[in-house]
Amino acid sequence: MTLPDAFRNTLSKYPDHNALALVGENPITYARADQKIRALISLLERSGIQPGDRVALLGTNMPQWPLVYYAITFMGAVVVPLLPDFTAREINFILDHSEAKTLFVSKNLRSKVDKELPDSIRYIFSLEDFIPLRGKEPLPVFDPKAVPEKQYPVKEDDLVAIIYTSGTTGKSKGVMLTHKNLVFNASKAKNIHNVGPDDRFLSILPLSHTYENTIGLLIPMLSGSCVYYLGKPPTPGVLLPALKQVKPTMMLTVPLIIEKIYKKQILPAFTGKKLMRSLYRMAATRKLLNRMAGKKLIKTFGGEIRFFGIGGAKLNKSVEEFLLEARFPYAIGYGLTETSPLIAGFGPLNQRLQSTGPPIEDLEVIIHDPNPETGEGEIRVRGASVMKGYYKEPEMTREVITEDGWFKTGDLGTFDKDGYLYIKGRLKNVIVGPGGENVYPDDIESVINQFWFVDESLVVEEKGKLVALVKVNIEAVEKKFNELKENASEFYEKKVESLLNEVKDYVNSQVNKFSRINTVRLQEEPFVKTATHKIRRFLYQKNQ
Repeated sequence: MTLPDAFRNTLSKYPDHNALALVGENPITYARADQKIRALISLLERSGIQPGDRVALLGTNMPQWPLVYYAITFMGAVVVPLLPDFTAREINFILDHSEAKTLFVSKNLRSKVDKELPDSIRYIFSLEDFIPLRGKEPLPVFDPKAVPEKQYPVKEDDLVAIIYTSGTTGKSKGVMLTHKNLVFNASKAKNIHNVGPDDRFLSILPLSHTYENTIGLLIPMLSGSCVYYLGKPPTPGVLLPALKQVKPTMMLTVPLIIEKIYKKQILPAFTGKKLMRSLYRMAATRKLLNRMAGKKLIKTFGGEIRFFGIGGAKLNKSVEEFLLEARFPYAIGYGLTETSPLIAGFGPLNQRLQSTGPPIEDLEVIIHDPNPETGEGEIRVRGASVMKGYYKEPEMTREVITEDGWFKTGDLGTFDKDGYLYIKGRLKNVIVGPGGENVYPDDIESVINQFWFVDESLVVEEKGKLVALVKVNIEAVEKKFNELKENASEFYEKKVESLLNEVKDYVNSQVNKFSRINTVRLQEEPFVKTATHKIRRFLYQKNQ
């Protein structure tokens, strides 16, 4: 269970199959990828990299990213993938903390690399063409025909990556993952849905995040599939033509993407006019309309999509109900960076509303100390997916991994009678009511986010009261109320105030008395988010 062994196995089966491509360009085969990886290992050797050394990788998604990733890990060195959204200060900290000796950086992110880098950095290379940008003379030059000078016996328990998380709690930690962690997780996750050499993945999430890295890079590699990269941010103008051209069979996304499509394109078509709105309220008609919309949605995604993975955060219930009735091939997964990442998941053939599916094979998952009334408790995990620990943080590691190997996820969950897992929320996010009741902000936010004019929301506690911060879609409000003229500002303020009151009244009629909102406040600026588009809650939680 090592990355080089897994790659060699695929190479022996599918040498002439397409492996990696930039949309609009010809893919490279597994045999050609192998040649480039060996040439990159030679470059790393001439840069003084030894097994166990850390090499940082800062770049947007492109075929060169996995090639460098594989070269680093196949020679027994340790890759440190950096999220493109990290600030220059965060990048500098990670380079220093990880003691990285070499850095590969893409052209569009070079401005984030400080001139005053940590002393450990010897060389910086361009990710696009592997040209040396900085380092000691004479600079090593990439030779596409070069081969490694040495053989590198990599072991299962060798460290393969240190992944610095950018979580909702603010503290960035270096998660240490081994070859066995990643190969085990990818091979077991692969069993959720059949993946083969004819599948085409379109990658739109950052490769430096474990979700895309394991599910969107390693699974295709194990399967002999081809992965296509946009080379640009996934804006509609870039994504739609790419979908038409690639016709992907597999995609990975976060809830925000499909939720936006539903709210901005699908729902308005069914609720814009009075007659259509009336028809959509009837169950039989709604299902028929959703089925028609589902066919159009599949066509939008290229017409051949058969696995649309959604992970990284909880999917809105109304959106999932639509996807079910639309018979759209969506799949849900749950995991954390510390578990490589997948813990549980289901494929398009065994969907279950608001569940994250059963645990993956050969991974132990339990509910620790469940509430006797609700069955809720902390989700704990044990098995080959669980990280080695946090880099240079032994005390922090002991806090989350018990002596007998159970990893404390910090998530609350329950199992149903069929072994399907349901996530209730983060333990740290649960708000305890005056009578000791558990209030789950995620559930309240899910109700708020159903409103046509709401982009996103966040529920926090202030002085013992629940406060909802709501980001309004200004364009939607202006379009709906086209009375905006000379007194636009005054009209808009009054209208938004009225809409926010509407939110408060509706939500309080839908939730239990402990979850009722005291105040709804307008959030002017977009919420600050993690790589998987989860809001960084700690930034908005005032000291109690």
